[in-house]
Amino acid sequence: MMTIDWHAVITGFGAGVAVSILYFLGLALSVRLALRLTRPVSVLLPSAALRIGLLLAAGWWVTDGGTLGGAFAGYALAFFLVRFIATQVARLPRVKEAGCN
Repeated sequence: MMTIDWHAVITGFGAGVAVSILYFLGLALSVRLALRLTRPVSVLLPSAALRIGLLLAAGWWVTDGGTLGGAFAGYALAFFLVRFIATQVARLPRVKEAGCN
């Protein structure tokens, strides 16, 4: 019978939530900055490389180099859950401030 290390799953999930929130906040900030620039690729490419690298490095650290399968499952689940929430928030209609045209 297969046993699940719930401590590893919860640890991976907690770390995954924290790192994923930072990932998507970084994405939002880099997109806002890129929209103001004439050459947005100068912000988007380094931002993507940094965010992806940090996400993978944190995942590698949390899963102890890939040996903790439960931690990986929790980490991946957290990423997709935060991604789902971030896309739902991004789709919400924005209210324009009074006095802005």
